[in-house]
Amino acid sequence: MYDLLDHLVPIKDFDTGFTTCEHINHPNLDRAELADKSLGVHKVFSKTTHSLVEPPAPARSTEDAPRVAWEAVYPEGSVNPAGQIPGGFGFYLSGPPSFAKCLESATEAVFSYRMLLQDGWTWQKGGKLPGIFGGSGGLAYGCTGGRQDQRCQCFNLRPMWRPDSVGELYAYLPLVPQNTKQLSAVPPRSIENSDYGFSVGRGAFHLDRAVGNWVTIAFRIKLNDAGIDNGELQLWLDGKSVINVNKLVLRESNESKIKGMHFQTFFGGHGDDWASPKDQQAWFSDVTAAVLR
Repeated sequence: MYDLLDHLVPIKDFDTGFTTCEHINHPNLDRAELADKSLGVHKVFSKTTHSLVEPPAPARSTEDAPRVAWEAVYPEGSVNPAGQIPGGFGFYLSGPPSFAKCLESATEAVFSYRMLLQDGWTWQKGGKLPGIFGGSGGLAYGCTGGRQDQRCQCFNLRPMWRPDSVGELYAYLPLVPQNTKQLSAVPPRSIENSDYGFSVGRGAFHLDRAVGNWVTIAFRIKLNDAGIDNGELQLWLDGKSVINVNKLVLRESNESKIKGMHFQTFFGGHGDDWASPKDQQAWFSDVTAAVLR
């Protein structure tokens, strides 16, 4: 039997945090409700919903399956938030007030959640999953979608699925040569597209296990000291580290902070060939975060 805490917080030593998972009790993790108000949800994309529902029972019976989850609906033909048919959902999440306050001075943190894709899920060309974001003040928002202005003032990191469940980390980081060098070296394949983010570690993991069953995705981010390329990123799937990158520049000023989670999911890419080929659903739960330092 695996330890769910090890999947949601793969780093043992942490100062403070929160979790919406009812199956975890840890003295340094405050219990929070999976609800917008409790988790500091803001800047919600108005054309989609993230209803709180009872998710379907997983195919693999487990005692720690979530009993409530946010439901993402991807209608047939839906592609990216700006498409004619809205699908998935999108918002930013800073955590409970006490945690959000701790983030103001944090330089390293872990964020995680559990995800379940419906039976019969079809991958199409690809799509985005919730991740993490940060930056300088209001410039931390809207770091994605081809933004070019003040890209050194923000960072955004989200997992992405590709055909046949191939996974990668889709990264928007400051456009500096050091980041290109480090991200390009991540195996088995990394692809630069400075206008629309950097595909990091494509094929380092697969998400087929999420079809009909709960999986855990966890991130660790360590901010670099301003002027030094010592930032770090790490991604775990079900407690296994699948991507780990160091010597990065995530900020050029100490005013740039870790802000929380960019809880966004949709099919795309851009263009109709990315669109969901049928009505599909996914569920997200057990949102957890911890400040390491």
